[in-house]
Amino acid sequence: EVRLVESGGGLVQPGGSLRLSCAASGFTFGSDSMSWVRQAPGKGLDWVSSIGPGGVPSYANSVKGRFIISRDNLQKTLYLQMNNLKPEDTAVYYCDRDEQRGQGTQVTDSS
Repeated sequence: EVRLVESGGGLVQPGGSLRLSCAASGFTFGSDSMSWVRQAPGKGLDWVSSIGPGGVPSYANSVKGRFIISRDNLQKTLYLQMNNLKPEDTAVYYCDRDEQRGQGTQVTDSS
C-alpha cells in the first residue's frame, strides 16, 4: 500500500522559510518521480515542483528561485525547502506520486 505522509507546515511571516517533508512507503521510492502540489483556499490543485529519480528538479514559475525540491532515496523522503515565502504561498501542500497524495500539510501566511 502506497503511503505518503507530509509534515513541516505551519504559520510563517512573509519572507520566512519552511521545510516540508514527505515520508514515503509502499513502493520503490528511488525509481519514481515525485512532486509537490498545493491547493490554496477555494482553488484547485496547482503543481509546484517535481524531481526525477536521479534528482533533476523542475519548478513552477511562481516558486522558481525561492523553493528547492530534494530527495533522500535511502530514507525514502521527499523535501521542499521554501524560502522568501509570500502570502500567495498559503495553501495545503501535498506530496504526489502519480496522483497519489497524502493528507497534506498546511502552510499559512501570518500577516
